[in-house]
Amino acid sequence: MSPLPTQFTDRWASRVEPGPDEGIVYWHVLLGHYPQVCAMVSAAQERLASFPRLHMTPRHWLHITTLIVGSADEIGDGRMQAMLAHARQSLSGSAPIDATIGRILYHPEAVMLKVQPVDALSPILKAAQSATRAVVGRDGTVNGGSTASWTPHVTVCYSTARQPAEPVISALGKELPSCDITIDALSLVVQRGPERLWDWHVIGSVSLTADGA
Repeated sequence: MSPLPTQFTDRWASRVEPGPDEGIVYWHVLLGHYPQVCAMVSAAQERLASFPRLHMTPRHWLHITTLIVGSADEIGDGRMQAMLAHARQSLSGSAPIDATIGRILYHPEAVMLKVQPVDALSPILKAAQSATRAVVGRDGTVNGGSTASWTPHVTVCYSTARQPAEPVISALGKELPSCDITIDALSLVVQRGPERLWDWHVIGSVSLTADGA
């Protein structure tokens, strides 16, 4: 994501979102139970706290968006359970994945932390995509685009207005002290209503265990 943006935009200015009784199904790697990730994001958010037009990701919903599946009403509970079963089969015997977080990414809509290495994380994307294709009949998307453009990341905050990017970049810099994690699960989550409400419901999770348990 280079060069660095000169302006942030309002993420929700023209974004189509589900209504209060509607939902979107996602595959996520949930990170709110990793204390080291929460500490890193908290430190970044504290450095950005003086900027009023940034919406901070709640610590308990820190995540890596892996795949956007589609409408929860269209997919239904039965197919969600079938996707989880398919993903469990795909990841059976897959070992937990070691990853590093630290480099800061700036997007016109958000400030993020890159998760590396991408190649090591690809099995969870492939499992999510395979399960979605097998059960729903499509590959799913990554932020509205092809999975080829997947950049695993943890969003620190979103911009809620058009504003200069340079003060934010100067306040946070381009890198934080690195944080090592071991990713051990992939989760299917339904986001109900507008994104900023964080009304998330975890449908189920798939564990990565080297012995296939």
